[in-house]
Amino acid sequence: MEGWFRWVAENWFNLVQGTGIVLGLFYTGIALRRDAASRRVGNLMALAVQHRDLWSELHRRPDLQRVLDPNPDLIAQPVSTAEGEFLNLVIIHFGLGWELATRHGLISAPSYAADVTDFFSLPLPRLVWDQTTKVRDPAFVRFVNHRLRPRP
Repeated sequence: MEGWFRWVAENWFNLVQGTGIVLGLFYTGIALRRDAASRRVGNLMALAVQHRDLWSELHRRPDLQRVLDPNPDLIAQPVSTAEGEFLNLVIIHFGLGWELATRHGLISAPSYAADVTDFFSLPLPRLVWDQTTKVRDPAFVRFVNHRLRPRP
């Protein structure tokens, strides 16, 4: 027991310093974990705001009403510039959702895949998608194309 007291008396500074370093690393780990969780929540909130704003635009603008039409007459009325721009924004939004689902696990992948299937199977979104896949992330293109229903 005396040897232990002597060792502590001779090495007290190193003991305090080592304990401080270990506790500091532990505290830093906890802080990083909490920061990552709050960033995840912030990212989801930003995605929700973007989602609401994007789809609100669809309901505010009569010139975008055909976007969700399951049977538009694309011969008589091809995709308008406004529809194309809106659909490109939606595709970018879906790409962001794909990133969050696959790489960060922030949203449910199965429900996201179902949304992709439903949306990109509509004629206007499918047409704009087919015209713009060359400028999209190849992995995202494979993901979407794998879920598309064959064209009639």
